[in-house]
Amino acid sequence: MRKFVHLVIFVMISSCVHAQDPHFSQFFSSPLTLNPAFTGKFNGIWRLAANHRDQWPSIPKAYVTTSTSIDFPIMKNKIPEGDVFGVGISGVSDASANGALKLNYGSLSLSYHKALDESGYNTIGAGFQGTYSTVGLDVTKLTFEDELQQNGFAQGTSGEYLGTNPLTGRNRNYLDINAGLLYSGSSNGENNYYLGVSMYHINRPKVSFKDKNWNLTGRLTVHAGGSFPISEVVGMNLSLIQQFQNKASETVVGGNLSLNANGSDEKPTNIFIGSWLRLNDALIPYLGLEIGGLRIGASYDINISELKSATGSRGGTEFSVIYIKRPPDNKGIPCPAF
Repeated sequence: MRKFVHLVIFVMISSCVHAQDPHFSQFFSSPLTLNPAFTGKFNGIWRLAANHRDQWPSIPKAYVTTSTSIDFPIMKNKIPEGDVFGVGISGVSDASANGALKLNYGSLSLSYHKALDESGYNTIGAGFQGTYSTVGLDVTKLTFEDELQQNGFAQGTSGEYLGTNPLTGRNRNYLDINAGLLYSGSSNGENNYYLGVSMYHINRPKVSFKDKNWNLTGRLTVHAGGSFPISEVVGMNLSLIQQFQNKASETVVGGNLSLNANGSDEKPTNIFIGSWLRLNDALIPYLGLEIGGLRIGASYDINISELKSATGSRGGTEFSVIYIKRPPDNKGIPCPAF
């Protein structure tokens, strides 16, 4: 039965290779996989982010995705005040079908944000990202229709079908180009709102394990959000994302309330509680804790789509960590956070 499940997952993956990228429900906590223009756009010296997602845990390791990134503003004394020049590096590891299909990539990102007013509250920026990716397929972890015999599964022609060595599989390496735009604004130095658009796989690299060449389809993302104080200790954070890739699309919208437990603006202890909704797919409750420059988030996808019977409504767990190193006694300019 498990082998059959792996076969079904592989069929799904085969279409997703040129249909949909790995994604996070906490997209707001993975800035460099959302938009290269987020590079360096934060209040601090450097920012470290990490995310881990285990989707459909009722199916053994159906999709397991991990990302890490570090970015920082540079040349602060050599560019106009209020402008931001950012650089960052990031990496993603995505394993599907119990590790049969693995994607790993590393990226270098650059961005520049131009201040639109003297206060620097309103900026517009562009970011670019170059990525080196490798995709590997381990055929020994898969079974196919031609391997089903009267007494169970037996070695068949699956390796020949894929044009791979059944013992070692085949790797595909490619270069990728991504870019994005981001507007960030504030009306009073306390709130923040932003609107961005990004395009990944601009060069549409070729990715295929068979003789047929498949071009990785571009992913277009439009996203927006804002953070608004309600009182001295309570705030509201809202965000939404709309993504398109090949025939796949995704809409996620939601928000949370924040409670400043210690009342400090410089080193706050914030508690976040809220939820996002992926339309026609999942409800995503979220809990977060921020202590100083460290923010930890946890979410759980509750499957509400037609797949809930197969998955037992278990959509996936996800965790995120963001740490921003800030200089002492520096409030900074409002920047996107959710």
